[in-house]
Amino acid sequence: MEDDHLDLPPDGEDAPSSDEETIKGEREQDHIQDEIADIIEEERKGIISEEPAENGVVANRYRQLLRDRDDASEEGSAEGIPRRAGSPIDSLLSIPDDSPSLQGSMVSSPGSSRVPSLASRPGLGSPTPSFRPFDRRFQSRIASPSLLSPRPSSPSIIGGHNRQVSIGSQLLLGPGETETPSPPWEVVRWTKLKKLNGQAFSEAGKRNFGSPTCIAVSASIVLGTTKGIILMFDYSQNLKMIVGPGTKAVESGPITAIAVSADHTTIAGGHASGNIFTWDTSRASRPFLHIPPLDSSQLQNRTMDGHLPNVSITHLGFLGTRHTALVSADDRGMAFSHLATRGTGALGRTVKTVRILGRYPDAPPPSSGKPLKPSTVLAFSPLPLGNVERATDTMGLTAMLTPYLLVIVSTTPVAQTQHKSARPKDVAPHSAMTGCLAWFPAVKLKVPDPNTGSTMSKVKLVYCWSNVLTVLDVDEIPTDNKDKPPMLKFKARSRWKCEEAIVAVQWLSRSVLTVLTITQRLIVLEDRSMRMTEAFDLIHKYIHHADLFSKQLHNLVEQLDEDDTSMHGVVADAFYMSFKAYKGRIFLLGFNDVSIGALSNWADRLIALMENGDYIGAIQLATSYYTGDANKLTVGLPEDAALRHRMVREKIMEIMSASLKYAFGQRERNKSTVDDQHLRQLAETCFIACQSVDDLDFLFGDMYEWYEDAEVEGIFLEVLEPYILEKTISFVPPTAVKAMVTHYVSKGWESRLEEMICHMETATLDIDQITTLCKQHGLYDALIYVWNQALSDYITPLIDLLTLLIPLVRNANYTTSGNLMEDEIFGVNALKVFPYLSYTLTGRIYPTGERMTDEVALQAKAELYWFLFSGKSIDWPKGSGKVFLTNLTHGGEPSFPYLRMILQYDAPSLLSALNEAFEDSFLNDSQEKQLNGGTGKDLPEEQIFGLTVDRQYIISILLEIMNPSDFAPEDTIYLDMFIARNLSKFPQYLLIPGSTLNKVLAGLCNFPGIDLAEDAQLSAEYLLSVYQPPDISTMIPLFKKACFYRILKRIYRNDKQYGKLLQTYFEDPEDQEETFSCIAECLRPETGLSKRQVQDVHDVIKRHSQELVSLDPVQAAQTLAAYAPDLHRFVLDSLEEGSELQYAYLQALLEPDSETSEQPTTKLDRDFVEQYVQLMCRYNSSHVSDYVGIVQATNLRLDKLLPTMEDTGVIDAVVILMAREGQVQDAMNRLTRHLETLESALQGLVANEDEHSEDLDIKESAEDLLRGLQKYTHVGIWLCQGQMKTSKKLNAIGRRGSPSPTELSPDEALWLELIDTTVQITRRLSSVVAPSQPDRVSSTASPTPVLDSDKLVALLRSLVQHTFTALMTATTTQTTAPPSNRLVSSSGGSLTFLRILRAFLTRAAAKSPNLADLRAVLTSIFSAYAYEESILQLSNRLLEQQLFVNVKEAVDLRQRGWRPRGSTCEACGKRLWGPGVAGNVFEAWEEKQAIESKRREEKKAGLSRPPVTPGKGKEISPRRDNESYNGKGKGKSADIGNGGNSSEEQVNGQQNIQNSTVEANGSTSTRRQDQPLGALVVLACRHIYHKACLDALLAEQGGSSHREVDEFGREVYRCPIDG
Repeated sequence: MEDDHLDLPPDGEDAPSSDEETIKGEREQDHIQDEIADIIEEERKGIISEEPAENGVVANRYRQLLRDRDDASEEGSAEGIPRRAGSPIDSLLSIPDDSPSLQGSMVSSPGSSRVPSLASRPGLGSPTPSFRPFDRRFQSRIASPSLLSPRPSSPSIIGGHNRQVSIGSQLLLGPGETETPSPPWEVVRWTKLKKLNGQAFSEAGKRNFGSPTCIAVSASIVLGTTKGIILMFDYSQNLKMIVGPGTKAVESGPITAIAVSADHTTIAGGHASGNIFTWDTSRASRPFLHIPPLDSSQLQNRTMDGHLPNVSITHLGFLGTRHTALVSADDRGMAFSHLATRGTGALGRTVKTVRILGRYPDAPPPSSGKPLKPSTVLAFSPLPLGNVERATDTMGLTAMLTPYLLVIVSTTPVAQTQHKSARPKDVAPHSAMTGCLAWFPAVKLKVPDPNTGSTMSKVKLVYCWSNVLTVLDVDEIPTDNKDKPPMLKFKARSRWKCEEAIVAVQWLSRSVLTVLTITQRLIVLEDRSMRMTEAFDLIHKYIHHADLFSKQLHNLVEQLDEDDTSMHGVVADAFYMSFKAYKGRIFLLGFNDVSIGALSNWADRLIALMENGDYIGAIQLATSYYTGDANKLTVGLPEDAALRHRMVREKIMEIMSASLKYAFGQRERNKSTVDDQHLRQLAETCFIACQSVDDLDFLFGDMYEWYEDAEVEGIFLEVLEPYILEKTISFVPPTAVKAMVTHYVSKGWESRLEEMICHMETATLDIDQITTLCKQHGLYDALIYVWNQALSDYITPLIDLLTLLIPLVRNANYTTSGNLMEDEIFGVNALKVFPYLSYTLTGRIYPTGERMTDEVALQAKAELYWFLFSGKSIDWPKGSGKVFLTNLTHGGEPSFPYLRMILQYDAPSLLSALNEAFEDSFLNDSQEKQLNGGTGKDLPEEQIFGLTVDRQYIISILLEIMNPSDFAPEDTIYLDMFIARNLSKFPQYLLIPGSTLNKVLAGLCNFPGIDLAEDAQLSAEYLLSVYQPPDISTMIPLFKKACFYRILKRIYRNDKQYGKLLQTYFEDPEDQEETFSCIAECLRPETGLSKRQVQDVHDVIKRHSQELVSLDPVQAAQTLAAYAPDLHRFVLDSLEEGSELQYAYLQALLEPDSETSEQPTTKLDRDFVEQYVQLMCRYNSSHVSDYVGIVQATNLRLDKLLPTMEDTGVIDAVVILMAREGQVQDAMNRLTRHLETLESALQGLVANEDEHSEDLDIKESAEDLLRGLQKYTHVGIWLCQGQMKTSKKLNAIGRRGSPSPTELSPDEALWLELIDTTVQITRRLSSVVAPSQPDRVSSTASPTPVLDSDKLVALLRSLVQHTFTALMTATTTQTTAPPSNRLVSSSGGSLTFLRILRAFLTRAAAKSPNLADLRAVLTSIFSAYAYEESILQLSNRLLEQQLFVNVKEAVDLRQRGWRPRGSTCEACGKRLWGPGVAGNVFEAWEEKQAIESKRREEKKAGLSRPPVTPGKGKEISPRRDNESYNGKGKGKSADIGNGGNSSEEQVNGQQNIQNSTVEANGSTSTRRQDQPLGALVVLACRHIYHKACLDALLAEQGGSSHREVDEFGREVYRCPIDG
């Protein structure tokens, strides 16, 4: 920006490629390495160094781990003492696949003189051998990483370093995040043209030329001004030409559009007046061409096309290479093509103008009648020329964007529309209206396009509506005729939605777009991916913009019409005239200046980061450029990967070298501010970079030397770790391996070190060095891996591990000598023998778990089987004479010394490993192994022997070694389980004597610990599935003692000992729910049990009856009801008397749940029912009355039930039972006594209100008592109603007369007693619950009453109200007597009510001479009745009103008819109704009306005709005196005499209409006017017929069978046309 001169290429030369720019940029920045140190030093001053990590682990690390066994140290070794969960192998070093084993205390076998295997002894940190070795698989620690050694994160997820200036995490951010924090480079390097701005924007310049209004860019920078003058500048900012002064152009108004021809020699300017001038730059004194707007005469006559006067030219462009072919558009939405003829000078040429878009204002409206919407040309551009010839160059393609359409037309040779596209639906409704577009021509490519493979790019167009951007590809399809232009195919390839409206768009290059939004935000997009790579604000540039469209489009702006989605909220200003791109540069015309911007390329950005001190960010960014993850297109990098790699690789290596030199130089100079974390970040970044460029030599060469010289190689090695574990780096130099071992051991990270070694290639390791280091530091996993993979030696590692066992197993005093810690160290490493054997014997590499090759696996398995099962001591290495001895004393070596020693140490773990090995096919058949493994070459002894080992041999050896005299039951139990399980899996390979198997079964039954019970039983089941002992009965006591219930059940079921089978179910605590299924299985008829067997089952049920019911009383009752109903009484008696179990049992029998019970209800005697009712009174008293109401009365004895019911307060049930027994009066007496009891309780409660107000809820208790009174009052009502019905039946049968007015019948006496009781209770309680108020009011200090008096009084009064209501209902209900006796019945009912009321008043007068006490009660009763009467009358009125409306609607609907489809008969064609109808229609109608009037008068006189048969419609015929009838149909029928249409709505609607005839000439002959009219038929399909014609037509089609009759006797017709 220091120099305003722009170095753009001269005309005719190609722009430099991005590759050339990059190379140039690299040459300009060669001095960067010399300045790095000085630049970055200042940046690093602000970095706070972290404290170095704690180094090393104390020497007694294992002692500390043992003391803090429960604390998991983050830096502790995984080889510390693990928490054992069953066996020594069950440790953190070998994690089984399944859940951990059960834990428990060790139970030694009684009388045993042998101790268990050493790993199971107390004091060694191991619990009992109570784990499941055969359900689990060994897994090495490395295959499943230990939690004690967390692995570092993968470099692929390492986050960017914490520096504000880093761009490492900025490259993939979203659109709203790309500016915070901002990168250290300028995304666009802007240059202000100071010299140009001084001439064009100064006060003098504006005064002389006017203010700039638009810009065009080619070989020059061309500005149009408000005074109609054009200024042309070169790229040195010299004003080369002033066009227009002294010509007519300056009189035509401001320049509103400007264009430059393809050869840069001609300039065109469009003015606000509608004039267009073109200027030859070599002769600019006068216009080259003038295209004026239409004058008034041309407007009127319309003799030619052209712009309207005083309409601004908004868009302008040249077509192809021609100077005399232009296209233009104005702000009225019209566009034109202008073609000038050849001639001499401006006056000698004529211009032919053709309209290509828009309508003139006075043009006639379109024939479709649709209203025209206002329109304009939002964007407009002719296709520019590319650097390769295409057919489109001569077609004059022009793209135009209106508010509704994208239109592409070809103007040569004739104007023709090539493509139309509507506005996309993605445009948000009510958004800002904007539109812009830009072409990119076809160009020749230096490198084939990676997407299409073509060396030539297609023509493409980008266009935007509002915030939706679309890229359109243009394909040329050649035609057969070479003289004709090719067919063009337009395809929308990509679409992108911006967050806001787009006002301008330009192509920066073939693959990069730049977009300007309505808020003046610049966005850079990649074409194919539509990825937004950059975004920043240009609001500070004050870009020139103008409101060109709102006046024309004001009707499209929202005007309170939210439903119209085509409306827009605002019409944006135009920016297209101020935003241009040319040869990768952006040109901006502002209100105050012109600026040029260029995107910074990739080298510029890397240099900016380095200069800013962020060399880590520079390496990360360069790596992303290399891999192609960054925005390679926008920074000038090619898409071709090979080309890009060559460009960036050198820069990456250069930056890494400079960064390492600077970082360690700073560390040396400023040792006080050492920052290891920063070096770690640098190492991580360099690792990723070197791996990306595939240059590992730099890592272990230059880079490792820097870290090693600074004595921080540990940082390098820790960063290397995840790459080794992921096997992206597997070759490590020996020097680095040695340093790795030293560093990780000093940190206490042996487990991580082992894991790394086990993932390296052994070919590059120094074997002597690594084995020595591994032994020295106890890295046995790594040691085994190296021996196996580097030397193919599988025995030496096993010997090394067994060497650790010798002092633990052979020295009896060693474990108690105080060296427990050393013992644990040896033990933990020795445990690795078991996963090693498991992996190797199943063909897997230890410890990684990868599969061996077949040949290697065969050798490894054979050697290990020979070592363990050869039975002798061996010398190893072979020929060395060094015999490996397990017994260092003078006693000599036992047979199978190595196998025996391992078994003595941990028999369960070895058997578990062998269990896995048994599943391998190696042990199948020795002959097959000889064929596969013996390739004809001489095999060593160990392999020959190993190939002969099979499963039978292994089990024989194990049985020989693990005899009871040498091994404790805690060990031999595992051998028994091992044999039992494998015999069932491999019966074809194993042959074991029955005596041995019997011993195995006995051993399984005598398991030493309860936690082994399930495993032992499961193993016994496996064995019994393939072996049947000759005398199973001798084994049953052992099975019972061991509680092997599943085995016992199978034995008893097979032997049909059903009693013992059921007994076993009761004894099995884990399967008692299946006891019911067992009973059903045993006692179902299909089983065919003998009486003795059934009795045995019954005896077992009796012995366990209480236990059976306790399991599930419902299921027990259902099961016994289905299979053993005789046991019900015994089972009930065995239960505790009156217990809830008895109630639940009886409930399941007598009231089974329909959802759970599948059995029908059992018929039980009354003792069960009575007992159930007694229990129900205790446990569910509210249900008693419901139950006794449905149970048969003969099942219940009152003398047995009444005491219980009364004790529990179930009086309603007592009343029901006594009434059913006929003791109605006694029942009423009991009921009245209970009501009085409740009354007394309520009186006592209210009287003692103050004393008990704190102890209980007085209010709630009083309400409960009143509800009880209400409930039992309803019981009394039920009793009286039932007695009344009974007496009515008896009266009807006995023909007894009604009683005298003075005598009360028994049912009336019941009513009287109930009414008297309720009234007296109400009277007495009213004074209690609602005392007189003056006493309360007189004392202002009296507390607030606890009781709700109003509510209680209402409840009280409801007692009498409900009773009287029930009495009135019962005495006024109509009887079943004949209608002739209704008056008598009503009279009798009224007399009953009056007699009861009179008797009640008489009794009340006798009991209480003062009737004033009853006034309130009776007044409330009658007022309630009056209120209810008012409510009923109001309800009646509302109902009647609504009913009237509904009935009226129904009547109106019935009277509607159908309109026939035509006015002629479908059969004969004669007119039936309407104008021209034949016959005396009017006279017939008058006659019909007269008859109906006469009929109505007769009805009024009481002379109504007999009832008419109901029908579905009504039919009128003169022959029947036009008699009509109304039916139930939805329509009506009428004859033609009334002149109206008729309808009848049914399946096929019908109507009768008159017939007529058609003569031969087709004319209709009318009958005589006095001739009777026939019936018509209108069907639901709206066809109309004469009834006679329809009958005849149907008779012809189907004979006489066409007539159908509905349930009302009416004929039903079907249409002959529609069926």
